[in-house]
Amino acid sequence: MKHLITGGAGFIGSHLAEFLLEQGHEVSVIDDLSTGSIKNIRHLKANPKFHYTIDTIMNESLMAELVDDCQIIFHMAAAVGVKLIVEDPIRTMHTNIQGSEILLKLANKKSKKVILASTSEVYGKGTNIPFTENEDIVLGPSTKNRWSYACSKVIDEFFALAYHKKHGLPVVIARLFNTVGPRQTGQYGMVIPTFIKQAIAGNPITVFGDGSQSRCFGYVQDVVEGLIRLAFHPDTAGEIFNLGNDQEISIGNLAELIKKKTASRSEIIFVPYDKAYEEGFEDMQRRVPSLKKAKKWINYSPRVNLDEIIAKTIDYHKNNKKESL
Repeated sequence: MKHLITGGAGFIGSHLAEFLLEQGHEVSVIDDLSTGSIKNIRHLKANPKFHYTIDTIMNESLMAELVDDCQIIFHMAAAVGVKLIVEDPIRTMHTNIQGSEILLKLANKKSKKVILASTSEVYGKGTNIPFTENEDIVLGPSTKNRWSYACSKVIDEFFALAYHKKHGLPVVIARLFNTVGPRQTGQYGMVIPTFIKQAIAGNPITVFGDGSQSRCFGYVQDVVEGLIRLAFHPDTAGEIFNLGNDQEISIGNLAELIKKKTASRSEIIFVPYDKAYEEGFEDMQRRVPSLKKAKKWINYSPRVNLDEIIAKTIDYHKNNKKESL
């Protein structure tokens, strides 16, 4: 089959392309390199079944050609990272909402199956842990830039489900929880690569807030396999699925664990949210997925635990110091 990956030079998109090529599929990617990198797909260029375009998904005529020439679309393109979201909410909303609207409109013309990458951020300030896919959405006030990303992704989901309900577009929504692995940088606030690079360099490990907030981290290959199973399953259209790992850890304990595993002498320091991001910044205290639906539908179960994830990511950054900067 031939697949199109928007945001295909990004962290997850590049791993998805790599996996599909290994399975013998043909893959086209489009990326404007605003948060992705050509380094992520450099090793794929020699494969005759791999094609890439450096352009924006806002280029509707180009996107029409790419959509026409594929069978399944993985829509991974988005403005990502807390730092970027806080600093440039206009770009966040424009990229996420208008880009998805263009893609869904074009996919609908040819009834192409779409796997829409959403995010755990849509659960907002919810406290019913673990989060299930039919959970009520509770977002913070519009005066806080941090919620613009979650809001834009919720609108993406509404768009996708509306196309499915009105036109029968075969679209599947995957809510991705924190995903980690090789080729991920800390450029836009991703916590594990940031902590690892700080620890390896002997610099202070900076924990934002008091460190009590917790997260679950999934390995990128587990998440990619989940995305592909959703794409190839005949009955997932119109459904929402959590993908990630449900092994929870506080950010403070994560910093301690990374310091220990890197044998670092770095000091762990705590930076108030107001100083790290913006005045009045709000964070989610816990972000834990229920994976029951994904397990039932596609037999999804993460195979790589947190200790292995950290060990693999440390090895990558130690062996690719220049590439991970």
